[in-house]
Parts: sequence; C-alpha cells; structure tokens
Amino acid sequence: MTPELHSPGLLITLLAFVLVLGPLVFIHELGHYLAGRLFGIKADSFSIGFGRELFGWTDKRGTRWKLSALPLGGYVQFAGDMNAAGKSDPAWLSLPAEERNRTFQAKPLWQRALVVLAGPVTNLLLAVLILAGFNLAYGKVVVPPVIGAVQAGSVADKAGIKVGDRIVSLRGGSVDSFLDVRLEVSQHPGEPLDVVVDRGGTRIALPMEAASKVLRDRFGNEQKIGFLGIGPASIERVPVGPVGATVAALGQTRDIIGMMVTGIGQILTGKREVKELGGPIKIAKYSGEQLASGWEAFVFFIAMISINLGFINLLPIPVLDGGHLALYAAEAVRRRPVSQRGQEWAFRTGLALVLGLMLFVTLNDVASLSIFGG
Repeated sequence: MTPELHSPGLLITLLAFVLVLGPLVFIHELGHYLAGRLFGIKADSFSIGFGRELFGWTDKRGTRWKLSALPLGGYVQFAGDMNAAGKSDPAWLSLPAEERNRTFQAKPLWQRALVVLAGPVTNLLLAVLILAGFNLAYGKVVVPPVIGAVQAGSVADKAGIKVGDRIVSLRGGSVDSFLDVRLEVSQHPGEPLDVVVDRGGTRIALPMEAASKVLRDRFGNEQKIGFLGIGPASIERVPVGPVGATVAALGQTRDIIGMMVTGIGQILTGKREVKELGGPIKIAKYSGEQLASGWEAFVFFIAMISINLGFINLLPIPVLDGGHLALYAAEAVRRRPVSQRGQEWAFRTGLALVLGLMLFVTLNDVASLSIFGG
C-alpha cells in the first residue's frame, strides 16, 4: 500500500494555487482580449484579480494591464463597458464616431458572441494541448473492453460475467474501451448498469447494479465510486503522432466534461453529497498536493482545472460568459437586444447566484476539509 502523506505546508499550497489559477485566468482573459483586438475593439483594462489595483502599466494602445488585490479571477474591460462584468455603458452612444466604432457594443452580434466565447474556448484548447502533449510523449492508452479478471464474490461474478467476455454496451451506450467501462461504472455507484457482453459471438444482457466503495488517496482524500470487480485482459500504450495525440486529447476532454455534467446532475438530484463540490480552498489544497506529487501530476491537474474553468464559464448564468451568450441568443431570436431593465435583472440575479454559490462552496470547503493539514 502507498503510505499516507501529510498535506503540503501553507506556503507550498499557496504557491501551487497561484501557479494553477494565475496562468489559467490569464489564458482565459487573453482569449477575450485577442478576439477583441481581432475585431478592432479597444480594451481599457486587463486585470488579473478584482478590486484595488496593486500594480500595473499602460501600453501604447491605452490598455491598463494590472494585478488586483482579490486573486480569484480576472477580467477584460472593453471600451463601452461600464464595469468589469461587461455591463453596457449608455455613454458609448455619445462618443465620437471613431471611438464609438472601437467599443464592444458597436460590433455586430456575431463578433460580440465570438469575443465572449473566446475565453472559455481558450481554456479548453489549453487543456487539449496539455493532454495531447502527454499522449505524444507517453503514447495513447489502449485497453480493449475484454474481461481479463473477475473478482470472486463481486457484483460482476454474481451477475455472470466471465473472463473473455467483451463488454459492448453499458447503460444503453456503446463501449469501445475498458476505460469507457471504468468511467461509466465509477460515476454511478449503486445504480443499474444494464451490461451487455459478447460471449463467443452471442450477445448476452446481464443486468447488475454497481457496488459502492470509497477510495482514499495518499493524502487522505476520499471519493465514492461505483465498483464491479473486473479487470481488463490487456493494457498497452501505442505511440501516436501529433494528429492522433490531439484526437485522443479531444476525446479525453469530452469525457471529463461529461463527468462534470454527470456529477452536477447527481448532486442536484441528491445522488451525491454536496460536500463533493469544491471552491477556492479545496482547489488550493489539491493544487498543493498535486505539486508535491510531481510535475506530471501537477500539469495534468492544471489541465483538469482549465477544463473546469472553461465549462463553468459556459453555463448560462448572467455575469458568466455563458450568461452573455444566452442574452445574445435571445437577441438573435428576437431580432433586438434584451431590454435594459431585463439585462439589469439578469445581471443582479446572476451576480447574486454566483456570490451565493461562492459563499456556499467556501463554507463547504471549510466544513469538509482539514484546511492545510491544520
């Protein structure tokens, strides 16, 4: 067994948190900034963090680049925005024509949508790049969905799964790899799986329900997963080129997003406990642990958080990028912008929701974690 380790110290944890969140926020906002520049939109400020400016400089284009006091995000404030959340400033209409044409609001709907979309997409592309790099360096993991071992007395054994069976379907979906099986089973502890296997050319339906078990890593973190008691017949790493590595990385990113969607749905329906939700404190804790585990684990963790950041920002919640995109979708359907009053209510509701969620996950972190090993 791997010996349990103590959590990294406070300084290592804070350093790791900065090394994870700082670059990812910068990459996210850089996506917005570069898309804006592409369409000729002036950026008034580019900030890592919120609140009071700690230090910064102004470039030749008039953009103020700054580091702010609260390091839990960032923003690009374009010309024509009233605030960092992208709320429109009515004064943009009274600007001289040349300045007005460089504001965010003056641009066509499709350009504004692409500028907003660019942030989350940049985070997702960064994750794909990291995962592709791992695939290129170490090869693609190939695990056929063929059973090589069945644990005596396990759920799989009792259901009649045999060594040599090939799993072709699980929960109504096709299976191409044993990794698909592991992913699907682990996410649904205590739930029906409806397994279909191919045994000597004959397809056999084997209804079963995943058992539940709790995994505990070397830092003492626990995770509840589904469990069948089977193992694959073979595992190999196949060398791939840049194209193959990227295709595999896109599939991995898709699977991770699918896990997030499933997890959120299970929390909302009560199938998983809300303590599994994590906020800044939990991210900081895990950042320190992954840094202590080595650079590969740390870089992989950065890819996971980048996917998380991109996905969350695409949720249709006002003040997030997805909320802006939802308003633009409404504008496209209605052929006119949502009223100022409607936007105001959306902004207030979204802000209250985000702040409430941040408070909840922070309290959840404090309640569920032994903070920084204390």
